Amino acid sequence: MSLKQRTSMHLLNADLHCHSSVSDGTLTPEALAERAKRNGVELWALTDHDEVGGQHRARAAAQAQGLAYLTGSEISVTFAGKTVHIVGLGFDPDHPSLQQGLVDTRGGRERRARDMAEGLAKVGIPNAFEGALRYVGNPDLISRTHFARYLVEIGVCSESHEVFKRYLTEGKPGYVEHRWATLSDAIHWITEAGGEAVIAHPGRYGFTPNEEYALFTEFKAHGGRGVEVVTGSHTVPEYAKYADMAIEFDLLASRGSDFHDPAESHTDLGTLPDLPGRLTPVWQALEHRIFRP
Repeated sequence: MSLKQRTSMHLLNADLHCHSSVSDGTLTPEALAERAKRNGVELWALTDHDEVGGQHRARAAAQAQGLAYLTGSEISVTFAGKTVHIVGLGFDPDHPSLQQGLVDTRGGRERRARDMAEGLAKVGIPNAFEGALRYVGNPDLISRTHFARYLVEIGVCSESHEVFKRYLTEGKPGYVEHRWATLSDAIHWITEAGGEAVIAHPGRYGFTPNEEYALFTEFKAHGGRGVEVVTGSHTVPEYAKYADMAIEFDLLASRGSDFHDPAESHTDLGTLPDLPGRLTPVWQALEHRIFRP
């Protein structure tokens, strides 16, 4: 069976969520394409945070590997006082309103990073901004992940998840709240550029049931079309929960590892279980936007 015939099937090994050194991953787009191919991925998307600068490289690398490709980005939004991520898939990365929206979204990251460093300095961790910068491929995209890598390097914590728990989450010394794009803006940028909007890893946000229901309701009302059901940060019970919510809200289902780094990430590219068969895969709606080798 050809890949084109398989794109309508839930069994396709699609990995539609990962990050390169263009944002907060450690591998180049080219290295990610090679890793995806080696791990059996059949359809791949690079989804760097608030950035499309790696898209042309990723597409070229995918085609060189004989790998089907969808454009992607993971956009930060503020909803109910928390940061939520919306993945865009299958859009035109050169679309002006999408590019300008992402520029505006990235604009506050440096100020936030300096404020994070000030908080860490107050608890005896100096020069964290300069240290984090050493891990940044794109200075406009400095993030908590870069601070976590620096704190591991200097021995403050043994691994990055410990850094987040002790220093970089709400109520901790290095946490700084940031106002991102609105949900409606992010969905509009994606859909205007010809793509589909997907709620990323909904199990991570810690919403109450009412807040989560409001997120899904508002997302659908603004034109959002999909939700990540099988993803690296979801548990097996959450696969079932969000499969049910995809059906309840008539949403397409997506699948992605959220891979950042071979040592840090718990889930490698292409190693997730299949989508439940009762769902409609998001790639079925994007078949016409897939770049085939």
